[in-house]
Amino acid sequence: MSGTQMTSNNSTEREPIVSKPINRDLLPENQIQLPGESLRRIVYAILTVITAITGVYMMYDILSANGITMLEAVILILFAISFCWISTAFWSAVFGFVLLMLRLDPLTLKPIDSFYDDALPITTRTAVVMPIYNEDTHRVIAGFEATLNSLVATGEIEHFDFYMLSDTTKLDIAQRERNQWKQFTDRIGDLSKQTFYRRREKNLHRKVGNIAEFLQRWGKNYDHMIVLDADSVMSGTCLLRMVRTMQANPRAGLIQTVPIPVRQTTFFGRFVQFAAVLYSPMLATGIAFWQTGAANYWGHNAIIRVQAFLDHCGLPTLPGKAPFGGDILSHDFVEAAMLRRAGWDVFLLADLEGSYEEVPCNIIDYATRDRRWVQGNIQHLGILDAGGLHPISRLHFLLGATAYISSLIWLLMLVLSTADAVVRALHSNEYFRTSTQTVEHFISMPEWPIAKTGLIIALIVMTTILLLFPKVMGIISTMAHRREQFGGTKAIIRGTLVETAFAVLIAPIMMAFHAYFVVSVLLGFKVNWDAQDREGRLLSWSESFARTWRTTIVALLWGYMTFTYAPIFFWWLMPILTGLVLAAPIVRYSSSLTLGEDCRKHSIFVSPDETNEDPVLADLKRLLEMEYPALEAPAGIPDLPPDDWSEMPEQDMEEYPPRDYTWQ
Repeated sequence: MSGTQMTSNNSTEREPIVSKPINRDLLPENQIQLPGESLRRIVYAILTVITAITGVYMMYDILSANGITMLEAVILILFAISFCWISTAFWSAVFGFVLLMLRLDPLTLKPIDSFYDDALPITTRTAVVMPIYNEDTHRVIAGFEATLNSLVATGEIEHFDFYMLSDTTKLDIAQRERNQWKQFTDRIGDLSKQTFYRRREKNLHRKVGNIAEFLQRWGKNYDHMIVLDADSVMSGTCLLRMVRTMQANPRAGLIQTVPIPVRQTTFFGRFVQFAAVLYSPMLATGIAFWQTGAANYWGHNAIIRVQAFLDHCGLPTLPGKAPFGGDILSHDFVEAAMLRRAGWDVFLLADLEGSYEEVPCNIIDYATRDRRWVQGNIQHLGILDAGGLHPISRLHFLLGATAYISSLIWLLMLVLSTADAVVRALHSNEYFRTSTQTVEHFISMPEWPIAKTGLIIALIVMTTILLLFPKVMGIISTMAHRREQFGGTKAIIRGTLVETAFAVLIAPIMMAFHAYFVVSVLLGFKVNWDAQDREGRLLSWSESFARTWRTTIVALLWGYMTFTYAPIFFWWLMPILTGLVLAAPIVRYSSSLTLGEDCRKHSIFVSPDETNEDPVLADLKRLLEMEYPALEAPAGIPDLPPDDWSEMPEQDMEEYPPRDYTWQ
């Protein structure tokens, strides 16, 4: 049939259904066995809770020495929330470190090298889908083609079809997409029979509606779909391993990989890329260890069982107004939870290589992306009590929201601690109060403030360990098993020193951004969902100041007041105030391509894709450097496969039937 512009029927009012969970006993056993699944979670929970309680009690003991004021009580509550969050991340890192050092797979606890069966015949059909929205057409087509070429090189392309699913709203970009798509199909020849381009005229329900429309029209033709982002690139080997792993695990509904950032040219971009490739494998390994079959979905670079997704992932529009009502924005978390609710396993493959993405190249663009994530993750708090969810899924929602809310908590703690320090400084000479010993006898006794210096130092040391030791563990595991990939020992040390220093410097800036985003979300301000700018660019001074001048002024006033009334506390705040006062130059210079190139020349922020470039990334570079001649006439709408409509029922978030099988 001709590629007519169709829109999803998701806007039609439908009654939500109570979907029935699958009966796992009717499915063959998974290849992935999870020894000690319950014990892992119990141990992780115990260690996290003990650590959190210890830190919170130490803080309570410090504050209660002179009696807890209302202000200090609020500080204690905020500290407790923040310390619990830190504890969860720390123990995930510890488990990941141990498993990486032992070279064990976090799911099966078997040697890593024995996990994948590359000889398993592929007997299924898979659609590789890339949803796009007002993107840089040249970059999108190049990534799409590089992934296709890499799969062709494996000799297994006949098991796959590729779809570019456009939600582009700007007509000039839409025409550019069609033009470059025609050039792309001309280049690949007969392979064009396995590649398709579809554009919706109305992007109803954003990416959720885009994927849903694809599944409803053509989902019956495929067993699996692999979802890519506009900036995603995947090697053919990675695609095949995902498919084979899904085949070998019939109870798996979704398998997520760990996308590694690549192609960064600015100082900030290389900083993010280096930190991700250095620490993400360890953290992902630790998370996979305790999540087991209830992992999360990050929206891309993952393989999904089509029928399971159709049956159980039709998302409803939530009642009420923003931030908790309306379309589900961070749909990926919810879709993973819905699959697990229905009895399907959701796995995270922490060690699968060949999965890549790109990240924003400067702090402003990075923060803009986070703004969208903040709103989506906070919305999850409104569905924590959804019917039938697995406890780990509820934990995903809670931790995802806390990841951003913690910045607001941190800021409030600093502000309240400053207020407390100033108040105490102003009343530091009031040591004598009237004390009653008997009804008849009154005396004045000095009440000197008690400072538990030893306990304060111990809490500071403990907090520092929880925050920084994961970095140390990441460096050790890298030195042990991936040293040459990062340019050797000296390059790793140089990179980590610069990365740690810069991370400390920008932490207050990101705290300020995230705190503002959380407040704006809670106040009901809407978020724009524009295309992301991922190419390197130097920010202007005007743009840098425009986004940071308020923060700088507040930091200067904050510092002046603290130095005037509580000078000792001022020096404790210096690391925070320095980053805030210098926000504009930090934002500008960290976006510098020159500094990024200097880092490359001096072996700072070296990443594996630079020392041993994956062929799919080399092909992407080649395609991006190509120049395409203009078409003699604008390209028309490409042909599409015949529709074979499937229902995607809207799920009920409130009710869920009793489980009629043994819950794992």
